[in-house]
Amino acid sequence: MKAGRGLIIFPGALGDLICVLPAIRVLAQRYPKVAFELMAREELARFAVGRLKIVAGHSIDRSEVALLFSPRGGESIAAREFFGQFERIDSFFATDNDQFCSGLKQAAQGRVGMYPFRQSEFGHVAESYLRAVRADARQPLDDSLELTPGDVGNAHRRLRGLGLQPKNFVLVLPGSGSSRKNWPAENFALLCQRIQFRSQVLVVLGPAEQALTPVFRRRSFSVVNNTELGELAAIAREARCFIGNDSGVSHLAAAAGARGLAIFGPTDPGRWRPSGDVRIVRGEPLEALSADLVWAAIEQLMDNE
Repeated sequence: MKAGRGLIIFPGALGDLICVLPAIRVLAQRYPKVAFELMAREELARFAVGRLKIVAGHSIDRSEVALLFSPRGGESIAAREFFGQFERIDSFFATDNDQFCSGLKQAAQGRVGMYPFRQSEFGHVAESYLRAVRADARQPLDDSLELTPGDVGNAHRRLRGLGLQPKNFVLVLPGSGSSRKNWPAENFALLCQRIQFRSQVLVVLGPAEQALTPVFRRRSFSVVNNTELGELAAIAREARCFIGNDSGVSHLAAAAGARGLAIFGPTDPGRWRPSGDVRIVRGEPLEALSADLVWAAIEQLMDNE
């Protein structure tokens, strides 16, 4: 029997997507005859396929989504043709917008579940998503990624090209989606200098951190820019450990199975910490967090391998 099609609509960034993964797994188990597709930011929708119990991806910027915010948009042919393809739709998007919700229900021919995005309540955000889909939030959080053979092959080729050996380098992730959550880049560079006495270092910078490249290159560290998310996850799995900010890539590395250290500042680690074997160091303000304190934590992490 051919599986029915399901659609999950999710507006969040990378860290949010990793946090909602346990809830996605619950939906997949609850509806075993439904093959779920993901509508999200284009890069994340593409990344989710084959790794997050997702079989296809769609951009949340599609014109059919915008139609649902207009009067009678849910009655339009375009909206009905797209959303009507799915046996069920589970949306974490714009659930506080009555126009969107009614439009989605009009356009969809199957069942529609509506859940809040980043619900403001106690506990870890992943637990709040589980509660939203009426699942037991006390169960162990499973946000582990299913990496593809292509991810692993690309990561191995990258590491060979840089002269790095698996489990013999520390992955450094000095960026995040918000500058206020970033420990100063110069502090990361000083930390990398210390780490190099014990291990090789690989610094990965995303599109928002390109200006930081000279900070690390002038000290002759290996630097990679704009890595695809699947490859980065596979690199993290091959690392001795990672160190990063409160960021999506820290969540990605932890979900890939890497041990690590996450630096928190203005946000609450009780709500946003990556899962898995990840230590937390917090400083407020972040600039006041000393490199000595962070080094002590990363050194302990390496000693306890």
